Amino acid sequence: MNALGIINFEGDTAVIDGLGEYRPVPAVSFLGRYRIIDVILSNMTNSGINNVQVYCKEKPRNLIEHLGNGQRYNINSKRGKLQVLYGEKMFSSLVYNTDIANFELNMQYIQRDSNPYVLIAPSYFVYSLDFTDVMKKHLDTGADVTVLYTSTNEARTSFLGCDVVKLDSEKRVTSFEKNRGNNKNRLISLEAYLMKKSLFIDLVEKATKTSSLYWLKDILADSVEQLDIRGFQVRGYVACLNSLSEYYRNCMELKHPAVSALLFKPDWPIYTQTNDSCPTRFHDSGTAKDSVIANGCVIEGTVDGSILGRNVRIGEGAVVKNCIILEDAVIGKDVYLENVVVDKYAQVKNIDRLTSYEPTPIYVKRLDRI
Repeated sequence: MNALGIINFEGDTAVIDGLGEYRPVPAVSFLGRYRIIDVILSNMTNSGINNVQVYCKEKPRNLIEHLGNGQRYNINSKRGKLQVLYGEKMFSSLVYNTDIANFELNMQYIQRDSNPYVLIAPSYFVYSLDFTDVMKKHLDTGADVTVLYTSTNEARTSFLGCDVVKLDSEKRVTSFEKNRGNNKNRLISLEAYLMKKSLFIDLVEKATKTSSLYWLKDILADSVEQLDIRGFQVRGYVACLNSLSEYYRNCMELKHPAVSALLFKPDWPIYTQTNDSCPTRFHDSGTAKDSVIANGCVIEGTVDGSILGRNVRIGEGAVVKNCIILEDAVIGKDVYLENVVVDKYAQVKNIDRLTSYEPTPIYVKRLDRI
């Protein structure tokens, strides 16, 4: 596929409270074994996109360590390249740290790429898609820009703060607006756009001249009357991990095989960084059901409906129910946890019970001791 892949960073409407304090959203753990960025990056490389630029808003260390040189994502080492890019300057205010500002700062790398098209997509929308189908549709319609969207009847509770597209009978985008949760049925923009690279560069320049606070989606919204922007519907499983509650809810849904089969397909692998460690060990008192458990764990207690990252330890008599426990965390003896997200290296030992009855789970911060 003759397109440069650009994985865009998150805006202000995509904030995973707690977890996002220590790493950018793309580097947040996903289903125990993956990081959020693995899904969109695997979509790109499986579609034959060999040159990928990953833009990082802040705290790039975790993301750089996880991605490496891109070989684990099946990027052709001779013809392809994976770059992690970010604004190498201080912004006087965080509001100026937009995707447009970062594209402008790294424009030389965009211009040097030989691909005539660009595919821009953020990582916090999770779905499985062959982008060659999008390219074919883009060429067939002759559109200036093709935007990906999904249809939902749960817009009152999900995809809040996301962009909504309005389409005419020929799937031309007539306007963009925000999902405020006022309507049940909405067409949600996935903030993924395919266009010629020359047009993309023009839009970045136009946005820069229009406002220092503009994002790419802002200049596209301004241009719906001047450009032929067409919609491409993504069917099947689509999730938006733009808050702690949505991150938790969608991860809990993906524990179930019928749901995860919609995202994890045998002929469409999702690549990630591998970790060689021993299989999970269950002591005589250890049990688990309805859970996703990574390798290297030691379970002496009860795990029910939870997701455990690598090398998690569950103490004797402990009960972990409907929780997400990130790697190397320790849950002590006789502790009861329900609806809790425990970050990496945390130790929960000196408390009997920690339970949330709200849609948003309790968050235990990284390296914390409770």
